[in-house]
Amino acid sequence: MRFAISIPQDLDDHKFDPDGFRAFMRRAEELDFDSAWTQEQVLGNAARSSPLEAMTFAAACTERIRLGCSVFVTPLHSPVHLAKSLSTLDQLSRGRVEVGVGSGGQGRMFSAFNVDPEGLITRFVEGLNLMKACWTQPSIDFDGRFWQLQDAAMEPKPFQKPHPPIWFGARHPNALRRAVAHGDGFFGAGSTTTEKFAEQVGIVREALAESDRDTAGFRIAKRVYVGMDDDADRARERSAAALGRLYGLGDLLPVAVTGPPEECVRGIRDVVDAGAELVLLTPLFDDAEQMERFAAEVIPEVR
Repeated sequence: MRFAISIPQDLDDHKFDPDGFRAFMRRAEELDFDSAWTQEQVLGNAARSSPLEAMTFAAACTERIRLGCSVFVTPLHSPVHLAKSLSTLDQLSRGRVEVGVGSGGQGRMFSAFNVDPEGLITRFVEGLNLMKACWTQPSIDFDGRFWQLQDAAMEPKPFQKPHPPIWFGARHPNALRRAVAHGDGFFGAGSTTTEKFAEQVGIVREALAESDRDTAGFRIAKRVYVGMDDDADRARERSAAALGRLYGLGDLLPVAVTGPPEECVRGIRDVVDAGAELVLLTPLFDDAEQMERFAAEVIPEVR
């Protein structure tokens, strides 16, 4: 059973504290978290830093902890540029990068990125295959619907061979099966309830049983939003406000684990029982204080 922590990404104008960020990342490493993860949110009212830049800063502050994004909405990116950036960061961090990918679904403002949502899944899978080609092939010949390369090359290759682990963010059964076909793991969304996550894990395990791959190498994780406070009502209020700022939607409190430590232990244990082998703890407020309490009061009771 492994635990990860979210990398702080709040970036209000003129309020970023680089010393505080460094201290948070170094303390996460001292507390022996397995990994630290970002999220991608390009458009929205929440002031959130870009995931790749936050990961790069985090890599410079640490030595051992693994660093990931759950997830890059890859159809919004040039796969060649994204492959180059991730390969570079994997070299700079000496092989500590984890890559989460997702198609983004039909509700996004694709026109802002000059992306036609028609053929979205084809674009998503093709882009991922092109990234893998850039990471593994000395000479790249690629003839796709959206991208074509002839006798091209990309160096440096990633530090990890053949490439960093690829996690899929997915909800629909077809997307969950794509995770098994093309990825190294499934990462349940923070905006998904534990009950829904358990259903998704069942589909993933069915797909793994039907596949001819080594199932031991496929991992299952979930992001869990957590608001810990000895005052249960205050925990709910602060958590609801934070989720509202992040998603700009209605009541998302049912997806979060909130309340005193014993309530948080129960909620996170339910996630583990649902099939999570890695739990990404995402504080909804007071990141540094919450991380200390997770390490002291929750993780020892769940392991």
